[in-house]
Amino acid sequence: LADCAAAVREVAAEPGDRLLHWDLHYDNVLAADRAPWIAIDPKPLAGDPGFDLMPALHNRYDPAETRWRFHALTGLLGLDRERARAWTLGRVLQKCLWQLADTADNTEGRPLEAVQLEIGRALRT
Repeated sequence: LADCAAAVREVAAEPGDRLLHWDLHYDNVLAADRAPWIAIDPKPLAGDPGFDLMPALHNRYDPAETRWRFHALTGLLGLDRERARAWTLGRVLQKCLWQLADTADNTEGRPLEAVQLEIGRALRT
């Protein structure tokens, strides 16, 4: 988590100004009549596009595909990989902090989600 926070500090001065979907994963992309595909259920947020990659990395997760998916997404979208890596690690940090906050309210002491930690480890290096 400390590495994730350090990565965000590197890019936080330029947070980006693009409109992000924030929940774009396979369940939120549907075939449509008016266009071949339509994205549904957005959670609008302004920021850097790199912050929006996590749902595509997380859903239907296969650890062996993390870096491949990340490189495919950043290449296809024309994103700077280092900035996208930093913002994706920021998203890992965000989700882990949310989970820790939920755990504080939950006496069962649920551990951090393994998928988040795996994605963070894969992109850390």
